[in-house]
Amino acid sequence: MHLGEHVRLTLFGTSHGPRVGAYLNGVPAGLIVDKDAIVRAMNSRRPGGRYASKRKEEDVVHILSGVENGVTNGQEIELSIDNNDVKSRDYSFLPDHPRPGHQDMVMHKRTNGEADLRGGGTSSARLTAALVASAAFLSPLINTLGISVEAQVGVIGDVRAKPMDECPPRWETEACQEMRCRDPDAARAMVQCVKQHKTAANSIGSRVDLQISGAPLGIGEPWFDGMEPALAKAMMSIPAARGVEFGRGFSSVGMTGLQHNDPWGGTADKPVLQGDKPDGVLAGLTTGAVIRCSVAFKPPSSIASSQQTLNLSTNTVEPLVVGGRHDPVLGPRAVAVVEAMAILVLTDLAVRGGFIDA
Repeated sequence: MHLGEHVRLTLFGTSHGPRVGAYLNGVPAGLIVDKDAIVRAMNSRRPGGRYASKRKEEDVVHILSGVENGVTNGQEIELSIDNNDVKSRDYSFLPDHPRPGHQDMVMHKRTNGEADLRGGGTSSARLTAALVASAAFLSPLINTLGISVEAQVGVIGDVRAKPMDECPPRWETEACQEMRCRDPDAARAMVQCVKQHKTAANSIGSRVDLQISGAPLGIGEPWFDGMEPALAKAMMSIPAARGVEFGRGFSSVGMTGLQHNDPWGGTADKPVLQGDKPDGVLAGLTTGAVIRCSVAFKPPSSIASSQQTLNLSTNTVEPLVVGGRHDPVLGPRAVAVVEAMAILVLTDLAVRGGFIDA
C-alpha cells in the first residue's frame, strides 16, 4: 500500500477499524502546513446530498508527527482520521456470503479467512480519505510551480457534460454541487439519471475528467515512471476504477499522423505546443500543455437489489440483498480522489526531477 519514490505515501487502516491514515516520507523540511486547505479538501470528498452514502464522518485530520509549529521538520509525517460512524452489523453476512463485484471472496481466500471484510476492509474507498488529506498536505509544493489540478464528473450513464474549459469555473447550482459537474444542464440530467437508478435499487457507472495545467516542461521519468504511466497506475489504484484515458485516447485509433501530431511553436527559449488540445505529455515528460486524463468508474457493486451468489457455508448459490449505506454512483465522490492522486504523482515526480528542492 505504497505510492511514490522520493515522496512516498503509505496507507493504513480499514473501513470499520478505529482509523485510517497515511505516512508520508520524503517531505522537505520547511513546508508550511495549510490546515484550511486540508479541511476544504476533506469537505470536497464528501458531496453528501440526496444521492450519496448516508455514512457521515467528521474526517478531522490529525497530524501526529513530522510537524513542529505548523512547519514540516523533515521527519516522517503521520496523518490520522478517526472512523466514528461505523455500523458493522450491516456486514453480518460476511464472510459466509461474499458480495458480487467486491473483494470479499478473493481477500477471504487469499488470507485464509483472516481478513477484515467489513465495508471492504483495507480495499475500501474509505481509505481514499487519507489520500485526499495527504494530497492537500502536499499541495503547497506544486503550487509553487504554478500547477493547477482540477476535475469534474464528465459522464454518468448516458449523460455527458461539456469539457471543463467550456463550463463555468465551479459548481453554479445545487445539482452541480451534488454531481460535482460544472455543466449545469448536464448536472441536472445526471441527478435524474442517478435518481432513476437509485429508485430501482440499482447503481450506475461514471467518468471523472481531469485537467492539469501549468506544469513546466520536462516533469517525468523515462519509461515506467513517465508522467502518464505513473498517473495511470495511481488512477487505477482508486477503488472501482476500470479504465484510464489520456489526451485523445482511443480516438487516436482513427486518426492519421498528420491529424494527431502537434507542431511546436514559440521560441527556442520557450517552446509551445500548438494545435487543438495538444498532448500534455510526450515520452513520459510534460510538454507544458494541459494534461487531460479521464478515469472510468464501474457502477457501485453494493446495491439493494437481490443478487444470486455463492454462500460458502451452504455451498449453494443463494439470493443476497446488501444492506447498509452506499453510493448509487461513484463519480461525484471520486472527483476529489482523482485530483488527490494527480497531486501525489506530480509532487513525487517534481521532487525526483529537481523541480522542487528536497
